[in-house]
Amino acid sequence: MPETPNWVRWIVVLAFVAALAALIPYRASDAPDLQVARADTVVFDLDRTIRNPRNFNPFTPGVKLVHGAHQAMWEPFFILNFATGELEPWLGVSITSNDTRDIWTLTIRDGVEWSDGETFDADDVVFTANMVLASDAVSSREAIRFKGQIKSISKLGSLTVEFRLVKPNPIFHIETFGVANVSSFLAMPEHIWNGKDPGSFDFYPPIGTGPYTFASATTQRAIWDRNDNWWGAKSGFKKLPKPKRLIWLETGGQENRAQMLARNDLDAGQQLELGIFEAIRKRNPNVIAWYDDFPFSWTDPCPRQLEINTTVAPWDDPEMRRAVSLIIDRQQIIDIVYEGSTVPSRTMFVQYGAMTPFIAPLVAAGFDLPVHADAARGKALIEKAGFVLNSAGIYEKDGVPLSVTILANTASTEYTRTVDVIVEQLRRAGIDARALPVEDGAFWGEKIPLGEYEMSYSWLSCGSVTEPWSSMSRHTNDDIAPIGERAPGFNNTGRWNTEAATRYSEIVGRIGSLPLGDPQIPGLVVEAYAHLDSETPFIPLVQASKLLIFNQTYWEGWPTADNFYAHPMHWWGSAHLIIHNLRAVEKDE
Repeated sequence: MPETPNWVRWIVVLAFVAALAALIPYRASDAPDLQVARADTVVFDLDRTIRNPRNFNPFTPGVKLVHGAHQAMWEPFFILNFATGELEPWLGVSITSNDTRDIWTLTIRDGVEWSDGETFDADDVVFTANMVLASDAVSSREAIRFKGQIKSISKLGSLTVEFRLVKPNPIFHIETFGVANVSSFLAMPEHIWNGKDPGSFDFYPPIGTGPYTFASATTQRAIWDRNDNWWGAKSGFKKLPKPKRLIWLETGGQENRAQMLARNDLDAGQQLELGIFEAIRKRNPNVIAWYDDFPFSWTDPCPRQLEINTTVAPWDDPEMRRAVSLIIDRQQIIDIVYEGSTVPSRTMFVQYGAMTPFIAPLVAAGFDLPVHADAARGKALIEKAGFVLNSAGIYEKDGVPLSVTILANTASTEYTRTVDVIVEQLRRAGIDARALPVEDGAFWGEKIPLGEYEMSYSWLSCGSVTEPWSSMSRHTNDDIAPIGERAPGFNNTGRWNTEAATRYSEIVGRIGSLPLGDPQIPGLVVEAYAHLDSETPFIPLVQASKLLIFNQTYWEGWPTADNFYAHPMHWWGSAHLIIHNLRAVEKDE
């Protein structure tokens, strides 16, 4: 069936949006405390339901931090500045390593307080770290990554903590404490958590060190009010942020989101399709994106890829995995899912300027990925493995059809639509492919870390933004787990464990032993990447674009390409930078 033209879809969607205008169940002004004016309130888009609004335990499955918990209440130790590559101090003032980068020393800022007035210090950090290490029940991405790296923790002083690692990690400070990817390791208040079971404690009502305190939450909304006694303002670290109230609101999809932006009931929106954004911008000129012109979108630091369980036949054969890679048409994914607003991945890495010194040698070495499919070559590899086309146009061997199930995380239409496109491409080439929708909590809490999939669509090479080791280290077989046991830090969930994987791991280990910026690193990246190219344990697809929307009717100072003080992903823990930069728009009398 031919794809519906985008302009037709836009007309249909916008007509539907207009019809829904009177049916939107919530306006920002409907917040419980009407003494907080709309002009003092920032409304953020929440792209998912809050599964349990009375659970703020960040270490347990399904508990998300993106409804304001780590953007307003909890604070990170540092924030990685994507523009400069520097770590900006926050709760921490410094973190340094020994020469072999297996011992790291964190110094905490003096004067930090929990919102109940208790002191935040090294005791809270050491307590939380040891609690996570001792518990088999914690399963958040950040906690699992932490557990997989730490040998021991020591308190060196009231504001100083030492971390001894299992093995050297040149970017431990960035990936553990720097919000390099969505969130980072968060310390909990010992005076509340002491004696609690981290696997079952709800931590309700929650407290943090941030400039906002929890007010209320439902399954569709979380409200946070400014703490005018915030430690940061008292100590001179930063001024109080201007907004008096922050609301995270489940908007219920693009139609509601677009209508709320048009009538100024939403200040920071999640992804919109290109046509809807352009139509809404005509109705409300205060609506902006990262760029003023096409493609408008920010490039997400997590390139998308097809994960492959390398233990499952016939995908345990590198040639069969390469066949799938050849069959996939990356440009078609871009045209259908992203409406032309992104580019194909050339390698496993995000294509930021700081990564050019590593991407360029890989392209020169011939590891550049094709933009369009070469289905004929892919099918030839399948036939070489002994499969023949049956009368239904599906390959089979010994009477068994060649089939694959691809997990699709239902948290975003981007994920489900991309899997649908890939499934159709594979089916046209003779593979009996099908999509299996999986809820976000089960996707990340069970299926992916336990290796319970054949293939899945996600971004498990995410990590590197200024250096290559972070992403490459995620595919080594140093700490490989059997199927059914959790992959440490969500690394190598496809269980790639061949001789080539061992050689790859050894080279990546050498990269990890060098200081950032060492001139040997680009050559070692090429040497290691040759093993990825030969065995295709995963398939890089496209750079992920995010057409994120901000509304300047009430608030200005949002991050843009022309005001790049922070990236625009307002659901990350780094959103503290955004909130502190917002200024109320002055209205004409």
